[in-house]
Formats: sequence, structure tokens, C-alpha cells
Amino acid sequence: MNADDLVPSPSKRFAITLIWTGIVGWLAAFALVIERIHLAEHPHDALSCDVNLWISCAKVMLTPQAKLLGFPNPIIGLGAFVFPIAVGFAILAGAQFKLWFWRCFTIGISMGLVFIVWLFIQTNYFIHALCPYCMVAWAAMIPLFWRVILWAGAEGVFDMPVKSIKWFVNAAESTWFYAAMTELLALILITIQFWPLIIATFK
Repeated sequence: MNADDLVPSPSKRFAITLIWTGIVGWLAAFALVIERIHLAEHPHDALSCDVNLWISCAKVMLTPQAKLLGFPNPIIGLGAFVFPIAVGFAILAGAQFKLWFWRCFTIGISMGLVFIVWLFIQTNYFIHALCPYCMVAWAAMIPLFWRVILWAGAEGVFDMPVKSIKWFVNAAESTWFYAAMTELLALILITIQFWPLIIATFK
């Protein structure tokens, strides 16, 4: 397939997934930006997402990891989550995109997942605090990633062995399963890491 070839539009379900995950992720990023501005103006105030010492947006926001590129990470989310929303609505309107576009889009979504995995590792194992709004953005990114990567594999967006394409075709029908298992794994890892604090909270 030539990079300039048009790829048949994905399904309506694909488009809707892009839209709702993009909206949820964008709203979480927006809430984080608002909270970050409030924290800058009132450094001694508690934020709406500060529940206790280990469930706290502020504790995460004040770490170097919260400014990976030199500015607050939520600003990245504000810009990045717009793309799946726009692409989802374009698909519903009947738009078709060329192969090179889908390759770039899939790579971008995959980089987004890598970013949230890095953030998950940092908060869970190094910062030792959980940011509720951050976790909402992570939870939105996971089904977005699986929907896009499995569709891209099934449609042969990237050159790969024929046998693997067959697996992607079958897996694309169960995107919810892979997303749910990923979310469950994240929840288990969080529970293991914070178990002593969880027990202490409910005593």
C-alpha cells in the first residue's frame, strides 16, 4: 500500500471511542491546568483533588516529573487530546485519510500511552502519591490506545507479517477486553504499592 493511498474510514464505534476518550482526557487536563494555576496563586491552599497525603494533585504537581518539558504536563494534554476528538468527528462526517496520516496518528497515540506509563511509574513508585485528575486522563488514554492500535494492525497500516494481521483482526473485535485488562493491571499495581496506606486510611 502506498503512503498516499486513502484508507477506508474506520467504523462509527471507532470514531465514538476517539471522541469520548478525547473529551474525558481533555477535561482532566483542563481541570489540572486550573488547579495548577490556583496552586501558583495560592501555594498554601488545598486543591479540590487533594484528599490526603497520598491522594493529592498538589504533591504530584510540585515534583520535577510534573514538568517533563519545562512546563506543566497538563498543557501537553490540552493540545494532544484535541486530535482524537477532531479525527473522530471527521470520521463521522465521512472523511477519509491517507495512509501516512494514519501512521502518524497511530504513532502519536502510542507515544501518548508511553508517556502515561512513564507518569504512572513515576507517581506510583517514586513520588508515592496519586493524582486523581491524572488518573482520569490515564484511564481515557488506555481504551483510546487499544482502539487505534488494534484497528491499525487489522487494516495493515504498518507492514507486518500476515499471521499477525489475522491476530489484530480478531483482537480488534474485543478492544474493550484489552482496555479493561490494562486498567485492571494498573489498579492492581496501585493497590499493591499503596496497600499499607489504604489499610491505614480505613482503620
